[in-house]
Amino acid sequence: MTNYVYITRRVVFSASHRLYSRHLSEQENWDIFDKCSRAKGHGHNFELFVTLKGIPDPVTGMVMNLSTLKTILQEHILDPMDHRFLNDDIAEFKDLLPSIENLVIVVWNRLKPHLGELLYEVKIIETENNFAFYRGE
Repeated sequence: MTNYVYITRRVVFSASHRLYSRHLSEQENWDIFDKCSRAKGHGHNFELFVTLKGIPDPVTGMVMNLSTLKTILQEHILDPMDHRFLNDDIAEFKDLLPSIENLVIVVWNRLKPHLGELLYEVKIIETENNFAFYRGE
């Protein structure tokens, strides 16, 4: 039996976005996205949970040193995304609507090269009632 362990690190970042598709009319955008389509956008305090899956190292007892994970999250997610307007400041959203569904995939894609097969799940809570998670393809 393999003793897989799941470890999760939580971080919080504040960012704004506008849910608006240039492929839709103003009225269609309003009908779909309501107040979230307003021209100046709106913000959230996003809670990001990154879960790793692995077998604890027999010497350290860790799947990954959480200090290392903290550094990766700081460099690749928090520094570029915290207190930003996602639509304009994040390259992936130049042609991609920054919905919570797309945001969770973008975060996964930014982390995967640094965490490899250890990356199990990315979960983002947008509001107390709305969240998304992604486990890769």
